[in-house]
Amino acid sequence: MSSIRNTILLVEDDQVEIDLARRACELFDSTLQLVVVEDSTVALEWISKAAKSNIPFPKLILLDLKLPQLLGLATLRRLRMDSDTSDLPIIVYSKVHEPSDVVLSYQVGANSFVNKPEDIEQFSNLLQELSGYWLIPRQRNLELGMSA
Repeated sequence: MSSIRNTILLVEDDQVEIDLARRACELFDSTLQLVVVEDSTVALEWISKAAKSNIPFPKLILLDLKLPQLLGLATLRRLRMDSDTSDLPIIVYSKVHEPSDVVLSYQVGANSFVNKPEDIEQFSNLLQELSGYWLIPRQRNLELGMSA
């Protein structure tokens, strides 16, 4: 396995969810680096700092929909307006899967909307799915000269 670490920024205020994510990340893949910020304002500051320094910039953001201070959708909107994060995969997740929240998330620019995992197995499965789709370069499996 590659020694390159893929950074996932987790924006989550619930300590139980944070602990679950950390344990799942440790068990799932040593090439994943989980950075946790518990507040959307801190997340925006961290991303700004990472863009201007040697801090590993996230390859993916996992964003809680229901955050204190600045809600997930407002955070998502700001991230989509920033040139550093406008194309970054952002996955919104929530315990409640209201159709209006899903629609609004996609309208604002989410790449995906998923249910919050309830246990370590579900979180590991989510990390596997997200990594397989967003972090592992699919292009390396394509052969030059193959027709579409």
